[in-house]
Parts: sequence; structure tokens; C-alpha cells
Amino acid sequence: MSKIGYHHGDLRRTIVAAAVEAIGDSGLDGWSLRELARRAGVSHAAPAHHFGDKSGVLTAIAVEGFTLLADALEAAEPDLLDMGLAYVSFAVTYPAHFGVMFQPGLYRDDDEAVQKAEARAGDVLRAGARAVTVPPSGPEHTTLAAWSIVHGFANLWLSGALRMPADTDPVQAARPVLRRLLEH
Repeated sequence: MSKIGYHHGDLRRTIVAAAVEAIGDSGLDGWSLRELARRAGVSHAAPAHHFGDKSGVLTAIAVEGFTLLADALEAAEPDLLDMGLAYVSFAVTYPAHFGVMFQPGLYRDDDEAVQKAEARAGDVLRAGARAVTVPPSGPEHTTLAAWSIVHGFANLWLSGALRMPADTDPVQAARPVLRRLLEH
């Protein structure tokens, strides 16, 4: 038996990357831990050793996804329009992560790292919503409206339901939709 990857640099990261690739190729259900091992060039037992099961791998993807989303939102200009565009850009750049993150039945949503990363992303989005909240709507309603619009747009884009020309930039297509939210 080959020991490829036995002294692998960052095996957990390599397996997560293989899972993201597998999800992109085969969907959320079309892969196995054995396939991840093959893709990562490690023993078939390595993914189970590091993650336990598919849920463990998907938990790691959710943590990474919420972290990347929070980073993207923080890098945006501190207004709701730019944050919404950053959200859409995140979704189309990381569709596998996006597909996992908002399906908590797939991963261990009680995992402390997931909860911390998800809370961070939510806090950044809420901060942007507070900047545009107008009475009588409270920041929680603005946050929910903003999230619903950007998440819905991102899902529609990723599923192909918007039927736009192939060369359409998703972030630019989202801009007038998100501006609509900001009209008072």
C-alpha cells in the first residue's frame, strides 16, 4: 500500500479542498469519503480519521464558507449595497460552500466553530443593515430583507433560473436589484 500523503502538509485542508471540488463536480450527494481520499492522494481511511464522516467534512466546509463570507463582507464598503454585491460575488465564487452553508441538516450546526463563523458573518451583515435602517423598520427587518434579497438572487443565479446571457456579470446584474432595497 502506498503511503502517498502520509506526511501530508495540511491534510485537513487538502481533504476539504477535494470535497469542494467533488461537490462542484457531482453535487452535494454525489461523493464519498473514499472518493475524497482518491482526489487528495491519501489513504482511504484519512478522511474518516480527520472528519469522522461526510457530516464532519461538510461541517468544515460550512466553517470555511462562513469565514470566507464574513471576510468578503468586511472587505466591502461599509454600506448595504456593496455588502450585498459582495455576498452575491461570494456565492458565485464559492458555490459549493454556499450550497452547504445554508443547509444545516447537512452538517453539525451545533459545532462551535460553525456557530462562531456564522455569527461573525451575521454580525457584519447586521452592521451594514443598521446603517440604512429607517423607521418604523428596525435593523432586524432590514437585515432579513437584505439577506433574503441577496441570498435569493444568488440562488437564482446559481440555479440558472434567471436566464441571462452567458456573459452577464452576476454582481452587475444584482446591483439594480439590491438598489431597489435601498430605495425609501
